[in-house]
Amino acid sequence: MPDLRTADVVELTRALCDIPSVSGEEGPLADAIEAALAPLPHLEVLRDGDAVLARTVLGRPRRAVVAGHIDTVPVAGNLPSELREVEGQEVLWGRGSVDMLGGVAVALHLAARLTAPAWDVTWVFYDNEEVEAERNGLGRLARNHPDWLAADFAVLGEPSNGGIEGGCNGTLRVAVRTTGRAAHSARAWRGVNAIHLMAPALTRLSAYEPRSVEVDGLVYREGLSAVGISGGIAGNVVPDACELLVNYRFAPSRSLAEAEAHVREVFAGYDVTVVDAAAGARPGLDAPGVAEFVDAVARVTGGGPAPKYGWTDVARFAALGVPAVNFGPGDPSLAHADDEHCPTVQIRDCATALEAWLTEGAS
Repeated sequence: MPDLRTADVVELTRALCDIPSVSGEEGPLADAIEAALAPLPHLEVLRDGDAVLARTVLGRPRRAVVAGHIDTVPVAGNLPSELREVEGQEVLWGRGSVDMLGGVAVALHLAARLTAPAWDVTWVFYDNEEVEAERNGLGRLARNHPDWLAADFAVLGEPSNGGIEGGCNGTLRVAVRTTGRAAHSARAWRGVNAIHLMAPALTRLSAYEPRSVEVDGLVYREGLSAVGISGGIAGNVVPDACELLVNYRFAPSRSLAEAEAHVREVFAGYDVTVVDAAAGARPGLDAPGVAEFVDAVARVTGGGPAPKYGWTDVARFAALGVPAVNFGPGDPSLAHADDEHCPTVQIRDCATALEAWLTEGAS
């Protein structure tokens, strides 16, 4: 790990990418981050497992959290990282450059540089975001040390193409099941085909018209999609069971209970079981001090706030009563791709915008 006080933010991103940190194996990177932050006298450094937290204690009237996960999905021949040219633009190519070590590098870069920001700042670097929710390091911090995450506003450095994506949609997965009666397929009339019984449910899905919902000035697009179907045990047996997996992405104005009720209404008459669910998060753009953040980003990138259609850990902050947005370098559509790469200008611009916001009005 280079010296955070002098390292260029792009070179820092490259250094982070080159320390493999697949989910569950973040220990060496967490160690390096803790060792790099510990000597900085303006920061108090804390650790829980492979989550590292550093914070200023300046007595400012407002506190911001800037957070990012340090794990990646498995490497696919895309390390070590490289500087390349893509369509005439310099990019950092390699696993983690988009999701989301570019955002982590921006946070580390500024954590070292901003010794007296206008806000008190808590910098959070956490583990196990790319795997099942119960292992998520931010969720563990929220359970074990909710006071560590207390703030007036949070910025999650998830890739957003250098723009602001407010809040996030909620997500609900359900299993829709039918039960028939097994029979030899040569005597199909003696059975009841459970797969055939699922046909009306698929017809309802095909005819379903998802909503577009305005929440706090941002328009969220919903979706109800079949994501899996299974049934049958052999090529000569009429199946007696069928299961359809359905994913509902819903606007953050809707609660989990309301989302579940809606899905049950769509599939009225069917056996419906909730498989997993996570509430969304409202944009929080009306929170105190957020307008200045929006202005600072607009001055650097020219982009205005947009909704986040996918689910992200901003919802964990929302559950703690902390409004949060996604803001980081990289195209989300390149996350997890074998050719994952991030324009270096976006990494620099995100650092510039965050620094401007956190230092405006500082003495």
